[in-house]
Amino acid sequence: MIEIKNMFFKYAGGGEQVFRNFSLQLQANNIYGLLGKNGTGKSTLLYLIDGLLRPQEGTVTVDGVVSSRRLPHTLSEIFLVPEEFDLPSVTLDEYIRLNAPFYPRFSREVLKECLNDFDLDDQLHLGKLSMGQKKKVFMSFALSANTQLLLMDEPTNGLDIPSKSQFRRVVANHMSDDRMVIISTHQVHDVEQLLDHVLILSESQLMLNAPVAELCEKYVFEERAAGADDKDVVYAEPSVHGQSVVARRKAGMAETSLNLELLFNATVTGAIV
Repeated sequence: MIEIKNMFFKYAGGGEQVFRNFSLQLQANNIYGLLGKNGTGKSTLLYLIDGLLRPQEGTVTVDGVVSSRRLPHTLSEIFLVPEEFDLPSVTLDEYIRLNAPFYPRFSREVLKECLNDFDLDDQLHLGKLSMGQKKKVFMSFALSANTQLLLMDEPTNGLDIPSKSQFRRVVANHMSDDRMVIISTHQVHDVEQLLDHVLILSESQLMLNAPVAELCEKYVFEERAAGADDKDVVYAEPSVHGQSVVARRKAGMAETSLNLELLFNATVTGAIV
């Protein structure tokens, strides 16, 4: 479990407070989607959870341990995939030899499965890969580390359309009951089929913290003709077919798939609280 209590954080050198009296609890066996406008603290929150940043006030704990202590046991259960990274110019085997010992449950079999799903061979030289291929390899290594906590910052940036589909399959295939995944992203349609829970940040606070099942039970996300009955609509925006709407789900209405973009827009405009 991740528990954040009354956290205050801002970067050194002044500037705005990124988090002010911020609290949050997250549970295992969930894939969380972390959404927000630029500058709302999504990446910062991941780094605070990982312990690479330390709050000025309040606490951030992972399974009861303050994350910023960076204890070896805690670090062996957390893997962060940042938005931007580089890999050394070595073979994949050498990279595994150097890094796998930090993760006691690392699985070469899982790595091979992930690479296969990404249409990559496990006999690779990292220095000869494109940026997109490096991202696939790094995410495959992250999943094969089998940590209880996996943090991913904009994981689908730089991936082509087939690779985004592969990414969803890879993550879903290697989710387990004791694992928690937090995905921070602007590419909402890339991940909406994966998520169990949605978190939306705005101005250092959570505007929405809700399970996907609860959202789909309360609302429908659909296209309607312009001028259609809108008594049940809580949010609407123009679309090619008329309007895209978020509406209250009434008895007898079929459940619809979550539309993260519509949900986000409805939330930041105050239509959903």
